Amino acid sequence: VEFIQGDIRDNDLVYNLVKKVNGIFHLAADVGNIKSIENPVEDAEVNVLGTLNLLNAAKEYKVSKFVFSSSGAIFGEVSYLPVDEEHPCEPDSPYGVTKLASEKHCLCYSRLYDMDIVCLRYFNVYGVNQRYDPYGNVIPIWTGLLLQNKPFTIYGNGEQTRDFINVKDVAMANIQAFETPGIKGAFNVGSGDSITINQLAEIFKKVSNKDIEVIYAPPRKGEVLDSRAKIDKAVNTFNFKPQVSLEEGIREYIDWVGSIGLGIH
Repeated sequence: VEFIQGDIRDNDLVYNLVKKVNGIFHLAADVGNIKSIENPVEDAEVNVLGTLNLLNAAKEYKVSKFVFSSSGAIFGEVSYLPVDEEHPCEPDSPYGVTKLASEKHCLCYSRLYDMDIVCLRYFNVYGVNQRYDPYGNVIPIWTGLLLQNKPFTIYGNGEQTRDFINVKDVAMANIQAFETPGIKGAFNVGSGDSITINQLAEIFKKVSNKDIEVIYAPPRKGEVLDSRAKIDKAVNTFNFKPQVSLEEGIREYIDWVGSIGLGIH
């Protein structure tokens, strides 16, 4: 692996790199609903203009396959569960808007220039190597608090639901989508199941064998109440089958963070 640190908004860098490849996994993004509300302009510059920069380079150099990391945030508050790919998209945050716009650009380029572009709509991804970040996923945030013996904060009543998918399964979805010839379009990538945030706290208590204090706070803007992916399209098209159970994945993540002291402050 050759690692080059750069910015997808850097036109010269992107074009120079893309001309050397035959496929692209586009995971670069400014991530987070709350962060995007605080700084929507930067969110759009990275997520939309950066994606267009990559798409133009891919078109120029005739890249054979392009896999874009989209997000379940494009749906906003859902009208039915599980959420299939045809569900209306009404994002509740600038982040969701930029992911939807980027996805639309990808699918448009796929039609205009006959490119094999796949958009994978990730739901709540977690797992080893995920950074601890106040804007990030509840699982790394709670893991940091757990290892400091601090209470968990739940925003709202805790009955909101989330579909958590382990990063190993997400990585496999990317590989399968890339290696399956001739496929295009958008696909949900989740576990196909969901739990409440209160149930998530109980899993943390079970895995850690700790009596964790839970504090409830008012709901936050930009966060949906319920989320669960219908994944039949990905299962049937490129044989996507999530393997990692939530309890197994959380235990592995806690052990990993504990072993390296990742970002605990």
